[in-house]
Amino acid sequence: MHFPINIHIGSFSIPVHLVCETMAYFLGYRYYAYLRKHTTDLINTENRLIIFIGAAVGAFLGSHLVGVLENPSQLPHFSLVYFMGNKTIVGGFLGGLIGVELTKKKIGVTVSSGDMMVYPLILAMIIGRIGCFWAGLEDGTFGIASNLPWAIDFGDGIRRHPTNLYEILFWIALWIGLYITEKRFTLANGARFKILMVAYLLFRFMIEFIKPDYFFSFGLGVIQLVCLGGILYYYKLFLHPEKLIENYA
Repeated sequence: MHFPINIHIGSFSIPVHLVCETMAYFLGYRYYAYLRKHTTDLINTENRLIIFIGAAVGAFLGSHLVGVLENPSQLPHFSLVYFMGNKTIVGGFLGGLIGVELTKKKIGVTVSSGDMMVYPLILAMIIGRIGCFWAGLEDGTFGIASNLPWAIDFGDGIRRHPTNLYEILFWIALWIGLYITEKRFTLANGARFKILMVAYLLFRFMIEFIKPDYFFSFGLGVIQLVCLGGILYYYKLFLHPEKLIENYA
């Protein structure tokens, strides 16, 4: 297999990464629309749309802001092109969270708005990370050099941890885990989204150690510090995990 993988149509070449990213947005939204149609939504359509806008703005800003901070040594060369060319999922998730919470406070919505988005988000992330894998070195989501049997040469002659595949496995495991949990228990309002956020932040904190990131002298990178901030935001979940279950006695 040669990376990056592209689709060739005549003289045109379409990156599979772009195709997967487009499919992730489209299928993720269609899945959400299906769930909303077959589920009682406590948030009306108008407020749901406003919350979506808040989430999108927050995710855009958070994704690119954390993206440009990933490598502090490049900050002196900051420009709009540099800002738009760097983004990260962790920043998008937390930026989207901030955008949603501020929007909900403004319009007076007090119930969770994220639970219905969890499974669509997982589906979109799986499809998106498939695209990241096929993009090879161009995407920047690969890991450090490794001699493990499943290490992959993404085109530079170095066998590396396929960290994008590790993330796909993480999302599949989380999907199955949530599905099994919800078969046994009734989760409290907002619990499903909290589980997704905390699980992903913990996963990303750990996986960054085997990625060629910029690390400060104390051994952590920018994304890991952002992950810690997000985990601290959800500290009550660790103190009282029983509150994730509705009517827990």
